[in-house]
Amino acid sequence: MVGLGARVRGDDEERERRYRRAMYLSTLMLLGSGELGREFTIAAKRLGCRVIACDRYDNAPAMQMADASEVFPMLEGKALRAAVEKHRPDFIIPEIEAIDTATLIALEAEGWRVAPSAKAVQLTMNRDGIRDFAAREIGLVTSRYRFAETREEAIAAAEEVGLPCVVKPVMSSSGKGQSTARSEEEIGAAWDHAVANMRGDRPRVIVEEFVQFDSEITLLTVATRDGVLFCPPVGHRQELGDYRESWQPAAIPREALQSARYQARKLVDALGGFGLFGVEFFVRGDQAIFSELSPRPHDTGMVTLISQFPNEFELHLRAVLELPIPSIEFAGPSASAVILAERESDGLSYEVEGVAEALALGCPGSPVDLRIFAKPRALKNRRMGVALARDMSVEDAVERAKAAAARVGIRYSD
Repeated sequence: MVGLGARVRGDDEERERRYRRAMYLSTLMLLGSGELGREFTIAAKRLGCRVIACDRYDNAPAMQMADASEVFPMLEGKALRAAVEKHRPDFIIPEIEAIDTATLIALEAEGWRVAPSAKAVQLTMNRDGIRDFAAREIGLVTSRYRFAETREEAIAAAEEVGLPCVVKPVMSSSGKGQSTARSEEEIGAAWDHAVANMRGDRPRVIVEEFVQFDSEITLLTVATRDGVLFCPPVGHRQELGDYRESWQPAAIPREALQSARYQARKLVDALGGFGLFGVEFFVRGDQAIFSELSPRPHDTGMVTLISQFPNEFELHLRAVLELPIPSIEFAGPSASAVILAERESDGLSYEVEGVAEALALGCPGSPVDLRIFAKPRALKNRRMGVALARDMSVEDAVERAKAAAARVGIRYSD
């Protein structure tokens, strides 16, 4: 009887699975459920997809929008495989870097579809993988760099690349752990900062030449079944290793833009798969110098929520599902500005009056919008939302977005 009961339950589960598949366009498993995953989930739900949101903590932003959720550390391969086999998604879509990529590669070899590809996720999980791939295998222009696994190696690496230099953990998110060392005495502190803010259990940093650049851009590059598409370049300002404002379009020389597009196309073609890639460059004169790549929507690309159609999340979804993208329509100069938490707190809410004041800054032809991420916990300088603005010029859009972000108040109850 036990065996028969198990078989009946198995039949019921299979019928339920087939019923769900008949209801939805595709089932997507999202690995990482932060604010980028939240916007992706919204885009996916609009196209009739079923979304399973996974993260290491409960009630993450994307989980609040998803059909189902799973809580487990993304670096635990057995838990990752169990979630995949339980939900049987049509596509596995990573949203963060810290994932057990060996399991992803094994799953892909077994026939599971990883978007854009397990190779892309593995190479970009750590900065050493994508930097070596870009510089040595496909010959992109990069800054000088070395890797280090001890404080002493970091000091030696700095001597090779020269001072000042930038020290970053090979695995982190949103620029956390990054700092600039301008003297030999500062290298040790930079190493400590990188290791303290890294993800995973691998104490390894990249020490790279400090590039005297004119600007930084993110080139949102979409690999589709019909070829490669580019969004207008996104400019951004960094502070404490994280972006504070981004704007579109970034004003860069035509030659630099052509170089960035050429390099980005080489990268995504070599990595394979379909999806949106956030490719970062330093721009110096007419030259574009490759910096980093994310095989997923990029935080600086939040500006596309007001600047273009389809936005970066819709583009990623359409590319992954191999749906057509006839064109990318740009609406006009736009900007995003982040809303930051001032301190750590497990109890928070948002002031309605401040939200109203922020939205009131919009006017005909110059709209203002907000995205509040509903993160269950605040940390000092954690990104809790973003203000979006469109205006007659990029400069005006940035100022309007910053003004809106400043008006959104957070109440802390503990």
